[in-house]
Amino acid sequence: MAGPTTAERGADEDLDSGPLRRRRLRAPRALIALATALALLAGAVVWALYGSSWLRAERVSVSGTRVLTEAQVREAAEVSLGEPLISVDLDAIESRLLKKLPRIDSVEVIRSWPRGIGLKVSERTPVLIVEDAKNSGKYVEVDAKGMRFATVSRAPEGVPLLELTPARSGSSAASLRRFGESRLVREAVRVAGAIPAAVARDTLVVKVRSYDSISLELTGGRTVAWGSAEKGRAKVRALTALMKAAPDAGHFDVSVPIAPASSAS
Repeated sequence: MAGPTTAERGADEDLDSGPLRRRRLRAPRALIALATALALLAGAVVWALYGSSWLRAERVSVSGTRVLTEAQVREAAEVSLGEPLISVDLDAIESRLLKKLPRIDSVEVIRSWPRGIGLKVSERTPVLIVEDAKNSGKYVEVDAKGMRFATVSRAPEGVPLLELTPARSGSSAASLRRFGESRLVREAVRVAGAIPAAVARDTLVVKVRSYDSISLELTGGRTVAWGSAEKGRAKVRALTALMKAAPDAGHFDVSVPIAPASSAS
C-alpha cells in the first residue's frame, strides 16, 4: 500500500504548526499556572494559621459553671495565650480540667475563631453527702455515678446524708466483704435516684447496713425500710400508695413491694 503523498505530509505539518499545536502548548502552561496559584494559596493559608497574628489564642470563655468560678476553670485549663489557635491542644486542656477539677463531669473544648478558646463545662450534681472522716464538720459530695468528687464545709440543701453502718459481724459484715464499700455507696445512690420527688424533699438520711438493708429517715421522725436497690419502680409505687392510705404512719416497709406495710412507728 502506498504511503502518504507529499501533499498529505505537508497538510499534517501545517496542522502541527498551526492552531492545534498552539492549543497543545497552552495546556501545560495553564496547568503550571494553576498549580502555582494553588501552591501560593496553600502557603497563604498556612501562614495565616501559623504565622500571622490574626488567628492566635487571645481569650478563654467559660460557660456552664454553677459552683465553680470561671477563674478557677481558666486557671486549671492552662491555655497558652498568644500561640496559633490551630495548634492549641484541645484534648490536653480537657484532660487537665477533668484531673484538676473533679467537680467537672464533662467539658467541651472548642476553638472560637478567630481568637478564642471556649470551655463548656458540665458540673456533677450531688445526690448524697457523706461525713468526711478526715475533716470533722465537713462533707464529701457523691454524684449519681457514686463518685465522691468534692469536699464542702456546708451540707448542700436538700441532699440526704449517707450513713454506712455495716455491722462488723453477721450478715452485714458478709455483705461488706462481698460487695465492698464502693458498691454499697452505688446502691445507696440508686435508691436516692429512685425515690419519688415528694419523698426526696423530706429525706434526711439514707442508711445502708448491707446490700439488701437500705432505709430512709424522713422529716417528722418517719422511716422507710427500702431493702435492696432492686425493683425500684415497684417500691416507688408501693410507697406512694402507702403514704396516701396511711398519711399519719411513722414507718413504711416496701422492701417486699408486693406486700408493703405501714405502722405507727
